[in-house]
Amino acid sequence: MHYELYGDPAGEPLLWLHGWSGSGQDWKYISNTPPSGFCLIGPDIQGNGASTGFAGTYSFRQSARDMFALLDHLGVRRVKAIGLSGGGVILLHMATQQPDRIEAMVVISAPPYFPEQARQIQRQFSFDLLSATEKAAMRERSKGGENQIDWLMAQTRLMANSYDDVNFTPPLLATITARTLIVFGDADPLYPVSLAYELHKSIPRAALWIMPNGGHGPVFGSNANPFTERVTEFLGSDCPKTEWEPLKEQK
Repeated sequence: MHYELYGDPAGEPLLWLHGWSGSGQDWKYISNTPPSGFCLIGPDIQGNGASTGFAGTYSFRQSARDMFALLDHLGVRRVKAIGLSGGGVILLHMATQQPDRIEAMVVISAPPYFPEQARQIQRQFSFDLLSATEKAAMRERSKGGENQIDWLMAQTRLMANSYDDVNFTPPLLATITARTLIVFGDADPLYPVSLAYELHKSIPRAALWIMPNGGHGPVFGSNANPFTERVTEFLGSDCPKTEWEPLKEQK
């Protein structure tokens, strides 16, 4: 597993989990520097970025176990974390596998299960459907070359028929003890905003932030600075707000 550490080496550990087919460096598209006072841990999940493992069938559940192994390697017993999309799914697995090890977490555009509209996109997903810019970026971050990219595309299509790996029922979510901030866009083409309300209802210590006109992973671009500010506040607070004022609609 490839990983890098960013920010203050003596700062509080903050685990950053990127989205599927991304890399641990993707946080740099949100902020030039990690949140103040934190040492950001940025791994590349299995088969992504510079990590190996692009063979066989991928499992978000197993990636959660991989992250615990990384934290053990770094001597981190209890951690705060941010997970984007697939990284958020991994974070939900971590928070249900070993609840006492996740102190607080920010879960961005991560569903409790794959709805049919997401499965339809997964079934037809291919490298050819990406824009030229997206293709170049994937080639740059996927250090295993074309074999790795082919595996990532194939695994995405297989997710359309998987019903066990991403299946967080209300009783399971109720076992989460971490302070949780759920971030969702109300115009996400993959996951309807109703899924965010399901998570919020089921996770005991959850706050909900819905971004108007926000798509999938609505924390980039003009939303990046407000997101960084609010997340830094949330992670540093002992008593998070139960709801958040929405961002102004983008023109």
